[in-house]
Amino acid sequence: MENKKIAMIFSGQGSQAVGMGKDFYENSEIAKEMFAKASGRIGVDFKALIFEENEKLAQTAYTQPAILLVQMIAYKLFKDACPEVKAELFLGHSLGEFSALCASGAIDYVDAIELVHNRGKYMQEACDSIDAGMMVLVGLDDASVEKVCSDAQAEGKKVWPANYNQDGQLVVAGMKSDLISLEQTFKDAGAKRALLLDMSVASHCELLSSAQDPLGTLMDKMLHDTFEAPIISNVTTKPYTTKADAIELLKEQLVAPVKYKQSILAVASSLDLAIEFGNSAVLKGLNRRIAKELKTINVSDMESLLKVVEEIRS
Repeated sequence: MENKKIAMIFSGQGSQAVGMGKDFYENSEIAKEMFAKASGRIGVDFKALIFEENEKLAQTAYTQPAILLVQMIAYKLFKDACPEVKAELFLGHSLGEFSALCASGAIDYVDAIELVHNRGKYMQEACDSIDAGMMVLVGLDDASVEKVCSDAQAEGKKVWPANYNQDGQLVVAGMKSDLISLEQTFKDAGAKRALLLDMSVASHCELLSSAQDPLGTLMDKMLHDTFEAPIISNVTTKPYTTKADAIELLKEQLVAPVKYKQSILAVASSLDLAIEFGNSAVLKGLNRRIAKELKTINVSDMESLLKVVEEIRS
């Protein structure tokens, strides 16, 4: 894999599961240490949060740091095993862009734990007084989704495209009542499924505007201008390498759609490989459907770590 161009990628909310990272924890002193430091920073027992059945793991203020912690453990163990491997770029889906920031060296992982814990709080607070939600649409092209949303907005409804995941799969966000009222409209337009997600926030739409300034203030305190390689913005699909850009773009990411599909299409031809870090292999599956030519492998436990290290060095 010498001189190969590799993207390090990180998924967002929805990739969490009880027990994620347990194999790392049970087999790595580094993982145990990272769990302990994360717990101390925000006063949360991450062992209990992630390894035991509980309601908190589904709450965005806890989901976000839990996912980031497991991703950064996976990345740290990989880097320790393959210190010679350098990233061509970093890329994340929504929350995953913060893991990308962390992996790039722009923020320490313990600071990132606190940052995304607060990001989750700001997002929840923005939606506490409204009945917000998200809906996944399957089998409908982007233009049709955008037209339904713009027509609905003209009628005073609050709905927006939120996640461009792959062709035929797009998530919309907004007021739950408005989303429900449009379910049949989406189906009439050609959607095979229009499924309301079990979410209490409406990510990546204007309903989160009140979260932007507090997030920016916290990022200004925690980020520094050290980027090992460029990060691809969810908002623009273009690379950035400065603290100022990171703050501006991640504030905007709260209210703008995640252009994951477009980002992969923009970079796939310049890469030899993508490595996904953290629980499951959500992005590996999306990449297979977005850009078949981009090989994606994943590090989610000790066994997959060994396989990836072996492949990198073969």
